Amino acid sequence: MSIKNQLHVMVVDDMATSRGLIIQALEWMGIRNIDFATDGNTAFQRLIAKPVHLVVSDFNMPGADGLTLLEGLRRNRATQKIGFILVTGVTDPVVLRRGQELGMNNYIKKPFSPESLKACIERVVGKL
Repeated sequence: MSIKNQLHVMVVDDMATSRGLIIQALEWMGIRNIDFATDGNTAFQRLIAKPVHLVVSDFNMPGADGLTLLEGLRRNRATQKIGFILVTGVTDPVVLRRGQELGMNNYIKKPFSPESLKACIERVVGKL
């Protein structure tokens, strides 16, 4: 069985359009086990209850932003090894450095193509 059939991914984004584009790209890749949350706090609670293999999270969200979510995941024993990709509209070196310090596995800048998201994910989980 290929990795894309086994991979469980959570998309975290407060914007329905952005979330939809990410989910559409994941489905284009053949990934079918996709869940989503509309904010970092909800995502964190759901990931504690049911961890996934990979989180693709927007950075700029109200409440808990992407890095706050990442920090919480890395501090929790049940979620500390979840792969994490940050989606950001601006590649701010301070944000990216903080993400790396927290254990971010990769990031992708908006706008992105399905192909570039696939390459970003493959650098984290291996060939799909």
